[in-house]
Amino acid sequence: MDVSIISPVFNEKDNLEPFIKQVSNALNKETWEWELILIDDGSDDGSFDLLQKLSKSQKNLRIISLSKNFGQTSAIQAGFDNALGKYLVTLDSDLQNDPKDIPNLLHKLISENLDLVVGWRKDRKDNFLFRNLPSYIANKLIGAITGVKLNDYGCSLKAYNANILREVKLYGEMHRFIPAWMATKVSANKIDQLVVDHHPRIAGESKYGISRTFRVFLDLISVYFFMRFFSRPGHFFGFLGLLMTFVGVAILSYLIFIKFVYSLDIGDRPLLIAGTIFTVVGVQFISLGVIGEILSRTYYASSKEKSYLIKWDSKN
Repeated sequence: MDVSIISPVFNEKDNLEPFIKQVSNALNKETWEWELILIDDGSDDGSFDLLQKLSKSQKNLRIISLSKNFGQTSAIQAGFDNALGKYLVTLDSDLQNDPKDIPNLLHKLISENLDLVVGWRKDRKDNFLFRNLPSYIANKLIGAITGVKLNDYGCSLKAYNANILREVKLYGEMHRFIPAWMATKVSANKIDQLVVDHHPRIAGESKYGISRTFRVFLDLISVYFFMRFFSRPGHFFGFLGLLMTFVGVAILSYLIFIKFVYSLDIGDRPLLIAGTIFTVVGVQFISLGVIGEILSRTYYASSKEKSYLIKWDSKN
């Protein structure tokens, strides 16, 4: 299989038939052998029944139904785990992403030997205040923290090198951070973007809201930690611990100095409590870093996960 198109479905019954038709029209013009994998994420509007019916007449269509609504990230991961293609493409099934852009992303991915091409909805057809503005701020923040600067992290339309992507496992709501995750395995110059079309939603209800913006910021903390310190947690917690311990010891040293040199009473000073807390918490952070290092080494020793990725081996 050359290409696997992966799209999660949650209550998109009215969009499914035109979506499948548009994907077929876009891919049938190419020479690739392809499959369209639709992952029903616990829909309750009859989407699954319709997909079962459509799969009987669509030879390229494959349906995966999850037992309940696990969320977009889990649905996408289910598609990744079951895809057969050498190249993978993700997009939403709500017809806001245009399937006509799929070949453009794939041609760029293949011709420029990239590992990921991200769609950029430059002319986005969404509410500016509740969707576009928070997305703009989030994109800038994610780019600054992860070092992978893209204009549209939230665009679901992406094309991937499957060999690289299979080294990345998604959890929680991390699908929007796939470029950052991939940057832990490949150089950032193997990731690029391409302007794609975007359409207003014409059927169904949007699954996105302003609350997702806050979840993005919370997820970003986890992404930052895993990108920088997953294989060396002791550096993260150890730095915080040493800093707090230094502050605590400095405060206590000052109090001891004025106690013995100037015979001042320090028992009722807030600085005594602050110094003690800083010192104790600092030691705890250092201990946590040591435990983290042990867990990290145990994880790599007991699993197939590696802290590196081999791109090419002369023996193979």
